[in-house]
Amino acid sequence: MQIFGVDIGGSGIKGAPVDLDKGDLAQERHKVLTPHPATPEAVADGVKQVVDHFGWTGPVGVTFPGVVTDGATIRTAANVDDSWIDTDARALLGERLGGLPVTVVNDADAAGVAEMHFGAGRDRRGTVILLTLGTGIGSAVFVDGVLVPNTELGHLELDGHDAEKRASSKAREDHDMTWEHWAVHRVRKYLAHVEMLFSPELFILGGGVSRKSHKFLPYIEGIKAEIVPAQLQNNAGIVGAAMRAAER
Repeated sequence: MQIFGVDIGGSGIKGAPVDLDKGDLAQERHKVLTPHPATPEAVADGVKQVVDHFGWTGPVGVTFPGVVTDGATIRTAANVDDSWIDTDARALLGERLGGLPVTVVNDADAAGVAEMHFGAGRDRRGTVILLTLGTGIGSAVFVDGVLVPNTELGHLELDGHDAEKRASSKAREDHDMTWEHWAVHRVRKYLAHVEMLFSPELFILGGGVSRKSHKFLPYIEGIKAEIVPAQLQNNAGIVGAAMRAAER
């Protein structure tokens, strides 16, 4: 069975048909740059470009970098335009895609669902936390395989700032930090804070940096929980979005 998944990020909008039997992309993904300002209308145009690239005519799952309620309504918008708040994204995107059925889900929740079913969290019990380290920091918390949605742990306070302003991949790039400095002084400190609050058995680190985990994971010490990179890497959001659309 194939369903289309789209992952809206702060820097890019990417998508592809997903083979839900294998938990992998059925075709090579297509990506367009996220418009700036990332208004609802502009981003919807980007999603349409991605979907039209494949000539897709079935259900579509879409991730969003913020709190999403009822598979439709946007409640927060940290790395896109504030005009998204209170937007019915399901209706907007469905109309832009010519009436295709659309399901919208928080981006990290989508990635977490995919990793728990097909990736690094498969068959893991207890508390598992996936963190996506990208333009911001997304989070997905699972207890015995059940998702606690819209946790948004990237906005915990760390050193007087939003954690994602300190420990995201973008923060590393913006401040020209070495992988070691970023891992030791930013990521480790953030993980220790999250661990103090939730005492997870497992951290899964996702986002674009997951494919470069060998550059920073060896430097992260003093965390009691097991730490592993996401197996689906930066495709996890696309796969999870498709899974959510299939469920609906």
